[in-house]
Amino acid sequence: MQEQLRINEKRLWDTLMEMGEIGGTEKGGCNRLAGTDLDKQSRDLFVEWCKTAGCEISIDKIGNIFARRPGKYNDLPAVGTGSHLDTQPTGGKFDGVFGVLSGVEVLRTLHENNIETPTPMEFSVWTNEEGSRFQPAMQGSGTYVGRFDLETELNKTDVNGIRLGDELERIGYLGDTELGSRHIGAFFETHIEQGPILEDEKKMIGVVRLGQGIRWYNIEVEGRPSHSGTTPMHLRKDAMLAASLIVAEMENIAHRHENGLGTVGFMQVYPNSRNTIPGNIKFSADLRNPVPEVLLEMHNELLTFCEKIASERHLKINVDPFWYFAPVEFNASDDVKAAAEKLGYSHMDIYAGAGHDACYMADLVPTGMIFTPCLNGISHNEAEYSSPEECAAGANVLLHTMLEASERIYQEHRSK
Repeated sequence: MQEQLRINEKRLWDTLMEMGEIGGTEKGGCNRLAGTDLDKQSRDLFVEWCKTAGCEISIDKIGNIFARRPGKYNDLPAVGTGSHLDTQPTGGKFDGVFGVLSGVEVLRTLHENNIETPTPMEFSVWTNEEGSRFQPAMQGSGTYVGRFDLETELNKTDVNGIRLGDELERIGYLGDTELGSRHIGAFFETHIEQGPILEDEKKMIGVVRLGQGIRWYNIEVEGRPSHSGTTPMHLRKDAMLAASLIVAEMENIAHRHENGLGTVGFMQVYPNSRNTIPGNIKFSADLRNPVPEVLLEMHNELLTFCEKIASERHLKINVDPFWYFAPVEFNASDDVKAAAEKLGYSHMDIYAGAGHDACYMADLVPTGMIFTPCLNGISHNEAEYSSPEECAAGANVLLHTMLEASERIYQEHRSK
């Protein structure tokens, strides 16, 4: 019977669209930032759906949600899946939420078919994966696995000085379950690719083998604000010009290295007046590469360039390299490949260009990721789209991957 088991494509799509209404934007996307009332609404809906399908709910000390479905042998490690419900300010309906709701669809499929898995199953929502309102990204999963200190992360504030811990408590999702205490033996995450490769190669499933490394920086240029009409060019300490040179160098660094990526996506200008030379610029920097040694070289080039500009322009540049995410290998990828082949879906090996919660779970347990195509490779954009058929394929692969992993964990423990 399990060989023929498939998820309900229409139901999965309907849940995606229903969740997408929470924080829905005029252009068809979502604005659902971590710790907001909209985040609470989306979490509440997930909890309601999981309870209806027979799950017990736990919330840990960084606000991660775990819905546990019992198995035949509940002392065995569970098979887990999950992703995030928070979005970018102009995000889409699929990034993260597809991973959560494909898990909900797996849960519902098991529930309505009265399937008793050998091990328990766990379905999770991770806090603040996007890193948009609070930094860094993948904050909930990173804290869960011990990469980040709990109190440090709860004390992180947004641009208005509001603490993450206070917001989680306000919306009712500051739990008491200890971090890292879930008894999980394997973890899988479905996700839209967020790039154009699967679509270009006409493949339905991406078997994710690697997650590329990421380095995030906060950069501050301290110049001197002065009148734009009375200050000669050679006497200026223009923070904007110095920042602009660094932004341009980010692109140069990326082009100099194979698979290199460089992005500046956030900037604050002070005093932000049209006829005053900017005296202080704060901005983000994002460098990525799948090879650790190459990413370190890119990092060193950025620091060296900032030192050079500070010296040449007689101003101060502060670089805070506050987050490093090392490249990761997904060692349960073969489970995903086997499920895709069994179900007859076209597939290919691929690496994850973005960070994901599964990247941190790989610290603790065998982990795999399932990618599905997205239209024109667009993500972090209200136009983000993956078709009902593509979503169903990813959820079906997740279903059979989790079933096989549960059976394998049972057999491994039985043989001991």
